[in-house]
Amino acid sequence: MDFSIGELSRETGVKVPTIRYYEKEGLLEAPLRTEGNQRRYRHSDLERLRFIRHCRDLGLPMPAVRDLIELSQHPDKPCAEADLIAVEQLKAVRQRITHLQRLESELTRIADSCQGDHTVTECNVLRAFADHGLCKDDH
Repeated sequence: MDFSIGELSRETGVKVPTIRYYEKEGLLEAPLRTEGNQRRYRHSDLERLRFIRHCRDLGLPMPAVRDLIELSQHPDKPCAEADLIAVEQLKAVRQRITHLQRLESELTRIADSCQGDHTVTECNVLRAFADHGLCKDDH
């Protein structure tokens, strides 16, 4: 069974321009073309696009996705590289979570500092946004 680019997009939830981008970047093989020059994709392209989409949903950067695709082309290789990519992504996610928690804490403190009962010139929220030195912690 083959798919048009629109069908591939509907099946995977990946927008058509993104599919073309992945082709251009070599993440998807160039599709077959009909006599009318319409792209036609195979089931393997659908599976590859689902793989890419899931990697991107997990926040993996494009070089990591590229590395995983390359690794998947060598089924007899050890999976240590894939494990390392997963560990590095987990580390990056944990760092972002820590950063977001610091932001949450600081924004809570700023929001709680003013109850809307001052004029704009006396507003603690506006002061805090204008002067990083008023922040409790580095965020």
